[in-house]
Amino acid sequence: MFENLTDKFERAFKVLKGQGQITEINVAETLKEVRRALLDADVNFKTAKDFTVRVKDKAMGRNVLTAVSPGQLMIKICHEELVELMGGNESEINIKGNPGIILMSGLQGSGKTTFTGKLGNYLKTKKGKNVLLVACDVYRPAAIDQLHVLGEQLGIEVYSNKEEKNPVTIAQSAIQHAKSKGFNVVIVDTAGRLAVDEQMMDEIANVKSAIQPTETLFVVDSMTGQDAVNTAKAFNDRINFDGVVLTKLDGDTRGGAALSIKAVVEKPIKFVGTGEKMDALDVFYPQRMADRILGMGDVVSLVERAQAQFDEEEARKLQKRIQKDQFDFNDFLGQLQQIKKMGNVKDLMGMIPGMGKAMKDVDIEDDAFKHIEAIILSMTPDERSNPTLINGQRKNRLAAGSGTSIQEVNKLMKQFEDTKKMMKLMSNPKNMMSMMKQMKGMRGGMPGM
Repeated sequence: MFENLTDKFERAFKVLKGQGQITEINVAETLKEVRRALLDADVNFKTAKDFTVRVKDKAMGRNVLTAVSPGQLMIKICHEELVELMGGNESEINIKGNPGIILMSGLQGSGKTTFTGKLGNYLKTKKGKNVLLVACDVYRPAAIDQLHVLGEQLGIEVYSNKEEKNPVTIAQSAIQHAKSKGFNVVIVDTAGRLAVDEQMMDEIANVKSAIQPTETLFVVDSMTGQDAVNTAKAFNDRINFDGVVLTKLDGDTRGGAALSIKAVVEKPIKFVGTGEKMDALDVFYPQRMADRILGMGDVVSLVERAQAQFDEEEARKLQKRIQKDQFDFNDFLGQLQQIKKMGNVKDLMGMIPGMGKAMKDVDIEDDAFKHIEAIILSMTPDERSNPTLINGQRKNRLAAGSGTSIQEVNKLMKQFEDTKKMMKLMSNPKNMMSMMKQMKGMRGGMPGM
């Protein structure tokens, strides 16, 4: 995510590396690179220009403390301005009402129907809401079917009427249905077009006027860059939406839409889609996004994802097994599956400070653990619970059964043993204290330490 922009910002700040003070000349050189980085990321020209002017004014108005280098100060100022550019603080979705009504808008292909399912899942699982999804795309029966499939998958009811061709009538009937059945949130998915046209705008405006939603969201594909911003402006001028949803942000290496849309449209980004799975939905936090753009990682989001998959009871059971030296391949597989639920591995690595740059040129498959899982699933129940049974002959069978090589099986066995030892060590506080004392003793005995 935003790898190109991160690289260019890093190059821009190198201009100030080793400089003793901030001057108009070195600030101008740095900001020239920053502006170029923003324009290359497909950020709106006026937005990029205004951004660099504000950074320059702040930089020239501050004294550099002895403990802070000019480069560090410039990074801090750019961080502050990036956060402000993207909205300052996260923006809550308004679902108050009886029921709360959310109207979805956007072009065809933006991921609107998929996001409708994701948002329904988010409100159901994270907010405890009883959600009704409404299919109002009267032009594409496939979109109605898609919403029904998603609803069945998520355990959320979907309201539709393929015989009715007026989306206003469908939406109004759905809201009456929601009131009678006790649903407290209704999400209305509307029709999209390949391009903005008057008929589409009239239709969405009529639906909005008829149902008076508590929240109107505009869904846009972030990978379309400046086009996304222009489309958002056209929709906002007509229907005055409340917030923006950026989909496919995990595939966007430039970031122009995320950086421009708030400044141009003056409406907050509320959610971002970061993958195909139904739980690949994040609230948009400007501060965290600025951290990632400047290569600082995003530890808070990483911890939140881990906590979402964390089961305290299972963790206690696992700790007891580790302490009793009973950690086996069933436990190992369970841990891998929890990590997979957290999202794309490369994206997770990018949330660790300093790792984004290190992982830039590393190609990690979306299903990075599939070979490991194949080997473990090729084991017999006895082999999984008692790994010492796995000898040379069994390894050959596992390699053949999983479609891997004997080298990969041996590598997994070593990874398992290393993991087992480390978890055993970390589960005992005495061992941790002993390790820390050893490290301290080694450091004290080394010259120059």
